[in-house]
Amino acid sequence: MSRIVYLNGEYLPEDEAKISIFDRGFVFADAVYEVTSVVDGKLLDFGGHVARLERSLAELGIRHPLSSDALLAIHRELVARNDLNEGVVYLQISRGNPGDRDFAFPSVDVEPTVVLFTQSVPTLVNAPKAKTGIKVISIPDIRWGRRDIKTVQLLYPLMAKMMAKKAGADDGWFVQDGYVTEGTANNAYIVKGRKIITRALSNDILHGITRASLLRYAKEAQMEVNERNFTVEEAQGADEAFITGASTFVMPVVEIDGATIGAGAPGQIATRLREIYLEEARKSAV
Repeated sequence: MSRIVYLNGEYLPEDEAKISIFDRGFVFADAVYEVTSVVDGKLLDFGGHVARLERSLAELGIRHPLSSDALLAIHRELVARNDLNEGVVYLQISRGNPGDRDFAFPSVDVEPTVVLFTQSVPTLVNAPKAKTGIKVISIPDIRWGRRDIKTVQLLYPLMAKMMAKKAGADDGWFVQDGYVTEGTANNAYIVKGRKIITRALSNDILHGITRASLLRYAKEAQMEVNERNFTVEEAQGADEAFITGASTFVMPVVEIDGATIGAGAPGQIATRLREIYLEEARKSAV
């Protein structure tokens, strides 16, 4: 059976969904997106993703075409129609199709383009890499200065991901002015003396929804959290390292630029945080 997707108010088989070549999301990456994980057929951290979507749209001056309730209904309908038990729902809203290519923003009368689709990921919860950890390399951060806006202009992150793969690693950590900012599609952390260290929120990094939930859960579990910058060298000398993201949850990092982190295996804190996140996120899933 063909996957069902959502496009501008319609549920369609994926091969019937079509968007104009003049859509600004296509020609300018003038669009924002969110990815929400689905576990046991329910959406994790949905409220946080909607709030960030609204912020991203507002920062770019794109009109929000749907209410939170409408977005939730669409997500649930897609999950049901595609019989999705474990995976993700991708949502993208572009400024729309003004009828021609022009750098200037179109008038407010242009209708935004709304696209949603599902992807089945049967190993989302029981990811093999969560048991072994991942390897990362450091990469100079030359992205634009508003990484807090979740736009679809992901060319450099995907190039960094390919650099990592070519180097025999799983991912890249961006470095700016000597300090780690974040991963290609995730937030970065180290653990030293049982203290969780991660870069503070700013325009330099994405305000991760999983990050926000995890830090709250960690503090509730009486774990110490320090939001500050850290270097690659400090990370290499850490007891543990890990990343967080909507589709990775908490993923241990066991090597940075060839240097082994801790014992070279997922540490106790990262492992426990993954357990806590999944336990708590499932409780509040919709």
